[in-house]
Amino acid sequence: MADEPLVLGIETSCDETGVGIVRGTTLLADAIASSVDEHARFGGVVPEVASRAHLEAMVPTIERALKEAGVSARDLDGIAVTAGPGLAGALLVGVSAAKAYAYALGKPLYGVNHLASHICVDQLEHGALPEPMMALLVSGGHSSLLLSTDITSDVRPMGATIDDAAGEAFDKIARVLNLGFPGGPVIDRYAKEGDPKAIAFPRGLTGPRDPAYDFSFSGLKTSVARWIEAKRAAGEDVPVRDVAASFQEAVVDVLTRKAVRACKDEGVDHLMIGGGVAANSRLRVLAQERCEAAGIRLRVPRPKLCTDNGAMVAALGAEMVARNRAASDWDLSADSSLPVTDPHVPGRGQAHTHDHVHEVAKENLYS
Repeated sequence: MADEPLVLGIETSCDETGVGIVRGTTLLADAIASSVDEHARFGGVVPEVASRAHLEAMVPTIERALKEAGVSARDLDGIAVTAGPGLAGALLVGVSAAKAYAYALGKPLYGVNHLASHICVDQLEHGALPEPMMALLVSGGHSSLLLSTDITSDVRPMGATIDDAAGEAFDKIARVLNLGFPGGPVIDRYAKEGDPKAIAFPRGLTGPRDPAYDFSFSGLKTSVARWIEAKRAAGEDVPVRDVAASFQEAVVDVLTRKAVRACKDEGVDHLMIGGGVAANSRLRVLAQERCEAAGIRLRVPRPKLCTDNGAMVAALGAEMVARNRAASDWDLSADSSLPVTDPHVPGRGQAHTHDHVHEVAKENLYS
């Protein structure tokens, strides 16, 4: 194995079939097959549809990534896969594929955490992660504040969503406004032409007795929906752009305020923002303003690396290999509620040399 490990990562936690290949902290390939169009008519992700889409896309997407990276599967130093959290059926497709490839190729297998992967992907954009570092992860499934002192072994939850995640709230409000799915990009677009101060929507869990780092967007979502319903009931036009801007401002205000507070309280001077909502333009601007005012360095990957992708899984897998972390066992399974305190799922002490599969690998498709 070269000094910088060559690792393939597979991500299937939701509706994106992502396959990434990295060498150390250098991104070589980031292939994605999305099933978002198949879910759009339902207004949200349908787990069974996502699972079937992963089955169809898996092998072609892996082949595309290998071709894009210009490497052979037998050159890999390891295969990483999202073991959780996520949709159980979707995760199982990825885990099963990763186990099959790792076994046939005689390569170590690393089951890694989806949330920790979202943090680690920033290495591909801005270099090695500072330790400690605070991470604000915001997507359709989670809004989390995490303190990372070692991305492969020590990620501590500081705060999390107690009801609707930020991305979920964007999708629901977009649906109420008849803007389609997914809601994040379209609300961001409409908000640019609206007034963020036009409507005073509530900021959840920001009172003096509320949890300092937890998030709640359910009340905000209800408030916006009722405001829109009242306008329509009165026969008035709904100012879509102002609603989008005011709603978006309420979300990013809370997210950035709590993230900066956590950094100050913990004495951490680096904040990373990841997850699909990190692509939101207003979130990036407000986070930069507040971090600069507080003397905190902000790191945000480019939008494509913020959404679910295989590159982030490969990045964390490469760190596992580089830091000599134990590989996962062959009975690795998907865990839809895998806690972020488990950045990866190590084996239970059995031999991890994988010598017993090299004979199998000699006769496989890639030999």
